[in-house]
Formats: sequence, C-alpha cells, structure tokens
Amino acid sequence: MTHSTTTVQTTPESQPSTPNWMGEAAAFAQSLTQTGILTAITQRVRFARARMGTYDLIDFVVVLVGYALSGEPTLQAFYERLVPFADEFMAFFGRQRLPSRSALSRFLAALDQASVENMRTLFQQDVQARTSFPDPGGIIDRCGQSWLVADVDGTRKVARQRALPQAESLPAARRRFDQVCAKGYQGRKRGEVVRTRTVVLQAHTHQFLGTFGGSGNGDYRGELLRAIQVLLDYGKQVGVPAQQIVIRLDGLYGNAAPLCDVLTSGLAVVARHKDYHLLDVAEMQAVLAAAPAATCTHPESQMTRTLFDCPAVPLSPTGPLVRVIVATHPATSDPPSVGEQRAETVYELFVSTLPCPAFSAKDVLDVYLHRGSFETVLADEDGEQDADRWVSHTAWGQECFQILVQWLWNLRMELGLHLTPATVRTTEFAPAHAVLPVALSEPAVPSGSAAPVIYGPAQWAKRSFTGGFPGSVFTLQPDGTLRCPADHPLYAQERRPEHDGSLRVLYAGRIGFCRACPLREQCQEHPSTKKPRRVSAVFWPLPPDPLSAPAVPSLPHVPAVSPSAPLLWRDWPRRSVRRHWTQLLRRETATFSWEACPQSSQPAHPLKPDETLLTREQRAHYRLSWSQRLARNARSADAPRLSVLLHGLPVRFFETFGPPAQAVA
Repeated sequence: MTHSTTTVQTTPESQPSTPNWMGEAAAFAQSLTQTGILTAITQRVRFARARMGTYDLIDFVVVLVGYALSGEPTLQAFYERLVPFADEFMAFFGRQRLPSRSALSRFLAALDQASVENMRTLFQQDVQARTSFPDPGGIIDRCGQSWLVADVDGTRKVARQRALPQAESLPAARRRFDQVCAKGYQGRKRGEVVRTRTVVLQAHTHQFLGTFGGSGNGDYRGELLRAIQVLLDYGKQVGVPAQQIVIRLDGLYGNAAPLCDVLTSGLAVVARHKDYHLLDVAEMQAVLAAAPAATCTHPESQMTRTLFDCPAVPLSPTGPLVRVIVATHPATSDPPSVGEQRAETVYELFVSTLPCPAFSAKDVLDVYLHRGSFETVLADEDGEQDADRWVSHTAWGQECFQILVQWLWNLRMELGLHLTPATVRTTEFAPAHAVLPVALSEPAVPSGSAAPVIYGPAQWAKRSFTGGFPGSVFTLQPDGTLRCPADHPLYAQERRPEHDGSLRVLYAGRIGFCRACPLREQCQEHPSTKKPRRVSAVFWPLPPDPLSAPAVPSLPHVPAVSPSAPLLWRDWPRRSVRRHWTQLLRRETATFSWEACPQSSQPAHPLKPDETLLTREQRAHYRLSWSQRLARNARSADAPRLSVLLHGLPVRFFETFGPPAQAVA
C-alpha cells in the first residue's frame, strides 16, 4: 500500500553515512594535540625502515587510535568505514594521506622493541602527569591509615589453528601466530595457542598503569617486577609511600619467589598462596589448634569460611615473616577448584603484610576477594575497545596497539570527567567493630612451641658415587629458590620436619630446563631420566642464646582494645562518566566543512603541471632527517582547512586541556 504523503526516491550514486565514532575521533585528536601527546610521540618515538614510503610513525599511530576508538571488530571493517572519510580523519591529526591497510600491516611487522618501549615510557609518564584525579583515592583502615590498592593480573587471548598435514613431500608448515603466541594455559577459552598480557590497574581511579605481553604464559615473574617498578614510580608521583601501596595478586604469583620480589620492593601485598606445605609449620599448627579468629559468609556464593590468623609465618627457611590467613570450609563430593583438601576440610591460604588490628582477618579476605572488580574493568575494556583483538602477527606490533588502547581508556575517562564532573566516592567497605577487649585464646599446644624457630645455614649432601653435582654447588637465593650451575632456578616442592628437630626442604627444577641443559650428563645420575634434578637441603635449628634473644622481626603492637572505626573505600566513578561521554558523542551530530586557505603572497615556482620540484638532497639520495621524514605526509600550509562542529559539548570544553582553541582541525 502506498501512502500519498510519503515519496521514496532512490539514486545509484553512493553517499556513505558518517561513522558514529568520527565525532569522538575529532574530540580525541583535539585533546591529544592540545595536551602535547602527539608532539611528544613524534619527537620521542622514532622508527624508520626501508620502503616506508612517505609515511612516518605518527601516521600509523593515528590509524591505530581510530581503530581502538571505533570498536570495529576487524581492521578490514574499520577501513571500509574510514576510507570514504580518510581526508577528514587524517586532517584531525594534521596529516595528509591515509596509509593503506597493507602498509599498516608491514609497519607493525617491522616495529622493533626500542620504539615500543619508548612508547610505553611515554605512556607511563603521561599517566603520572595527569591531574584529572586530584585525589588518588584509597582504602582507610580501622586505625585511620590510608592505603592505595593496585591490581596486577594477566588476561589471555587464544588463537585457533587448523590442523595441517605433515609429510616429507611437503615443506615445513609456518604458522602466522608463531611470533606472537605459544602453547600455554587457555582457561575456558577454545584454541590451540595463547598470548598472555599482564595488566596493572589503579583500583581507585580505574586507570591502567601498564601492560606487558608475552607469548604463551608469558614471563609472569619478569612482568611482575616491571609492574612493581611502575607502581613505585606512580607512588612517588602521587605522594604515596611504597609501604602504603597494596598490590593484589592471584594464585599465579602465590609462590615464595614472586612474593619475595614484592616484599623486597617495600610494597604491601595481599595474595592467594599455593605453597600448602606451610600448613605443616609449627606456627601454623599452633594457630589451627586454637579457636578461629572469625567466621564469614560470602554474600554472593554463600560459602561460609572459618578464618585463622597467623601473624608471623616464614615464607621460606631463610625468608621473611608474613601474615597468613587460613580459610577453611567443609569439603564436598566434588574436588575443590581452589585450595587443598585434607581429610574432610578444604584449606585456602592468603598471604598479606597488612597490619593487625588495622585489618582483621575478615578484612584481609574481603580486600582480596574485592579483586572481582578488576574483572569488570577488563570486561568493559573488552566491550568498548577490545585490547586483545589481533592487529599484528608480531609481538611488538601487538604490544604497540595494546599500549595505545590503555592510553585511550585513561583519556576517555578524563574526557568523561570534564563533561560530567564528579567527586570521589566513599563506601563503607566493612562496618565498625564493637569496642570489646581482644580475646587472646590459649593454643592447645605449649606456648613455647609457637615461637618462631630460627634455622641455621643449609646442610648439603656430599657428591654421590655417580659423580653428579653435589648440593653445595646449588646457590641458595634470598627468595628461597636455588640456582643451579647452569643458572636455572629450582623451586621448593616439599618442606618436611624431621624427628630430630631439623627441617628438610626438597627442591626441584623444571624438566624443560633440564632436557636442553648442556650440563645434564654432569648433573643428573641418569641423563635419560624423565625427571628434573632434585636437591635436598637440611636446616638445623639454632640453640637459644640465654644472653641475647634471637633477632626476630618485631610485629605490630596489638592494643588491649580493638579499633572500632569502619573500613572505608574511596574511589572515583568509572562506568557512568565514560559511557556518558561515549553515548553523547555517538548520538549527537558531527558536521565537517572544508574552507579554502588564503593564497600565499610568495611567487610560485614556474613549473609545468607534470613537473616535480626536487631538492639537492633528494637528487643526491641523502638520508632524510627526522623532521624531513615527518614533513612528507604533513598537511601543507596552503591545504584546505577542515572545520568540525561537535554538537552536545560545552562551548569551551577543550579549554581545560590547554590554551583556548576552537574545535577546528
């Protein structure tokens, strides 16, 4: 049926609609220009390669910025929407031509480590210099002390690979993901190879502070050390001492070696521990035999845990003393997914350096379980920007894109706060305690057995009759591991108290190191064995000195009355301001208009239309300077000017980023 009031006409001429993310791209270009970020990238991140054409690194960076903002699933889909508006998009950033998709792929494949590390350093310095969050937030304990919480964890991206025939008549197969992925833990994701990315998040402002990727499971300990340095630098910038920065870690870092790295740096820690042989330590047995410190029920899972607070437990025979929270719950017919089951009880260990009574045992557990908010941030990142989507089949190309994605996440929150001003929120994380005397329960064992035992140096077995390396050539490290003659680590696998009062610690290496080790025949008794090298050390307790007490690290003083103040969590809005910004820019209209530039008064060169003016350096094929390379694709002074009108934003919105300027690219 045809309505007389409506007329529908068609035309074969194509006129693509403006992408809804073009307005946001123009706003980002304006803020990046006024804050000097684009200038800093061009001056401090320099990369040159053969056959790069007329493009410079900044040309490819702005394309990746647009791709991250657009939310398009693939680069192909992004280019299909961008190409009709390529002139406008490149004019946002003061550039002339849009690099092709193949040129972008070649650039990412050739990108080197030095350029990416310079980009990472610039990103971290920019995060620390931001003033959008005048208050970094924090958690205020029951004694009134403020702590800054940061999360460090890995996120994984799995790649699918089809089966390829293997035959002598066929050349060796080459996988595109060989440089960026490897075999590793995949979680619940389907695939054959995986790439792991370690993310550092400020838990109160929800800013990303760093990202470190690696193929397979990555170098989790090396990436943790880099994350620690990032947090130390951030603490200096915002004026928070290192001992008041709490780093939350999951079970991946729950061994003595990574935890000792954190403790050595001076940071506080809350982490899940997976060395369950600590349950056999005398100090732990004494606490488990006493009454529990608290009983709590998780509001969502309804799991009831009984908590035992062990204030001073050595991580290793020579390691530091830490606070260990033991959470127990009855076992079920299914094997536990987390923890260790002994008899009819499941034990979970949580290591912390948060003092008591500023944080009770339940407070420490709640602070750790609050890591779930980190997962929501990663979920929002996947939905809005998807930092883990593939843009390159090389490690440094993928790493460059992920750094830019985190940069844009932080800038998007900053723009959202300028659009919708907000203040820091204060939430009662845990209610106040009743003012009651602290009940000191007597353990079931004699009090003398609960005192920390000080052990002497390790005693090693002599060289065996087969001629293998003796235990004395394996060097004991401060973090509790051993270092073999081939410079590979051995980790403590078992800690067994002997009947004579000594402590036997069994160390074992990794079979992957032992198989390829050139010293294997000299080290192991049977070179064909399928087991790694194992070393046993015996530690004898030192006799007590009646004249001087052993040097035991002092523990926090426990007052006679427990503090009654509540636990307060102070943070900034995350989702509302960011989504308001995105929805507004994509709902409102953005108009673009070209204006002719005034003609220059300088006389033009008398050239024919088909002639090109060359410099003497070009005739001699000299290498171009960095400024000359940058100028090849820059918009000329006599090029038409682009005017952008963004609806829905305050008139002087961009003045907060620098000197007064109009929204004109």
